[in-house]
Amino acid sequence: MNTEQTGLTLWFTGLPGAGKTSITRRLEELLRARGYRVERLDGDTVRQGLSRDLGFTPEDRNRHLARVTYVAKLLSRNGVIVLCAFIAPYRKQREHARTEIGNFLEVFVDTPLAVCEERDPKGLYQKARAGEIEHFTGVSDPYEPPERPDITVQTVDRSVEESARWVLQQLEAQGRIRPAGSDYTPEEEKEIEDRLRSMGYL
Repeated sequence: MNTEQTGLTLWFTGLPGAGKTSITRRLEELLRARGYRVERLDGDTVRQGLSRDLGFTPEDRNRHLARVTYVAKLLSRNGVIVLCAFIAPYRKQREHARTEIGNFLEVFVDTPLAVCEERDPKGLYQKARAGEIEHFTGVSDPYEPPERPDITVQTVDRSVEESARWVLQQLEAQGRIRPAGSDYTPEEEKEIEDRLRSMGYL
């Protein structure tokens, strides 16, 4: 297991029903299987504990996300990979999180509104269209998609499994995690590099 793991926050953003929770749940399993320390912060579960006193007005959303940002910052600072699954509908909110946390990747779960409404596992869109839910992102409140996300996941033609593995591949390609099958810890890699350097190969 990599005891010197570098902390990182992956912030999954997208419309309600885009697939953020499902993808982060599977990605958590894949990362843990490789020995990484991972924590998953999800909108529903965090609201039950950390933000049960808040509603869904823009002001309350900002307070909620400020709390989440603080928790993610602490975890990633202590070497944990943090998977955040929050709509965070405004670019300014997400940029604030990036600035505060530091080691941060914005992951855009790019699922069209029509597809999200078609899935609608909780029936929330239907209730929002009927006026039963106020401040619902994508219906009565806006969603500002990322302009330059670090990773984009298009879910229309990808399953949850494929989407999670796509993110994993992007993390490998960006050098954020070690490729599958890597036999060396960062300490061992440094030792090998030092030996090669002393021999004049590097």
